Amino acid sequence: MDAFDLRRMAAAVRAFALPSRCLVCGGDGQGDVELCDGCRSSLVSNPSRCARCAIPLPLPAAACGTCQRRPPPWNDIWVPLVYAWPLDRLEARFKFSGSLAAGRALSSCWIDAGPPPAIPDAIVPVPLHPARLRARGYNQALELVRPLARHLGVAVAHDALRRLRVTEAQSDLDAVERRKNVRGAFAMHRSTGAAHVAVVDDVMTTGSTLAECARVLLASGVRRVDVWALARTPRPG
Repeated sequence: MDAFDLRRMAAAVRAFALPSRCLVCGGDGQGDVELCDGCRSSLVSNPSRCARCAIPLPLPAAACGTCQRRPPPWNDIWVPLVYAWPLDRLEARFKFSGSLAAGRALSSCWIDAGPPPAIPDAIVPVPLHPARLRARGYNQALELVRPLARHLGVAVAHDALRRLRVTEAQSDLDAVERRKNVRGAFAMHRSTGAAHVAVVDDVMTTGSTLAECARVLLASGVRRVDVWALARTPRPG
C-alpha cells in the first residue's frame, strides 16, 4: 500500500467519523463533499469564451486572436470553470498540500458542470514524470478525472502517455517558454485502441501541455483528440 492509498484510507475514516466541513469557509459541507452550497455557487463558470482554447472573453468568439494565429491541434475543448476564487484555493490544497478532500470537491464540481461536447472512447490524463509522481504521491489530473469518468461511463487510459523528462514549472514561464518547455516531453506508452480520446489536465493556462499531448496522440493514429480541463486561467490583465 503506497502513501496515496494510506491518505485515501485516512480520508475515508475521517469522512465516516466526522461531519464534513467546507474547505473554503469552514461551514457545513454537503454529504461527503467538503464544500458548502454558498462556496459552490461562488465558482465562476466559463460560458463567454473562445470556442477553440476556452480563454474567458467579454463576448463568446469562434476563435480568439491567438487561436487565429496559431490554431490548436485538438478538435474540441471542454473547460467549464474559470480559475478564480474559491476554485484556486481548492486546487492549491489538492495539488500542493495532498488534500484528497479538496480533490473530491473539485471532481464533484466538474460533474455538476454538465456533459462535455462529445463523449470520447477513452480519457487520457496528462502524466507526471515518475520522479514528480513519487514526490507528490499521486497524479492530480488522474485523480480529478476518475469520478467524472465513472459518471460518464468512459474508460481512463492512465498509462497511454508517459513523460520523458522533468520539465520546469509552467507557472514560472511565459507562453513561448511554456511551448519550448514541453516540446518533446511526452511519448506514447501504451495504445488506447480508441479513435476518439480526451486528454485531461486539472487547470489550463496557455494550453501548451495539452497541445503537446494532443500532437503525440494524433501522431500515434488517434483520429480525434479533444482536450478537457476543469478550469481556465484568465488572460493576464
